[in-house]
Amino acid sequence: MKANFGFKDGTGDFFITIDTDVCDGCEKCVKACTWGVMAVGPDDNDPLRDEPVAKVTEAHRKKIKYSCNQCKPVHNRPPLPCIKACPKNAIAHSW
Repeated sequence: MKANFGFKDGTGDFFITIDTDVCDGCEKCVKACTWGVMAVGPDDNDPLRDEPVAKVTEAHRKKIKYSCNQCKPVHNRPPLPCIKACPKNAIAHSW
């Protein structure tokens, strides 16, 4: 299942998508995010799942556009640290 965290407004779609079928909760994205956007915990969409998954912290869900702006990939910047750190390629950004 793909879990989307973020928002849509007049300027665009600002979502972090986590494929919970692929994520194994390794916490590498949490360690890579210097802004504290990522966390690992119970899968809110699948209460029967025992393994933790990556998610966006509640504090950042409505301000993803600003929280992730420092890492936003533009021109020759490398991929976002959370995406680069994920060994399973379970994380994607909408912008």
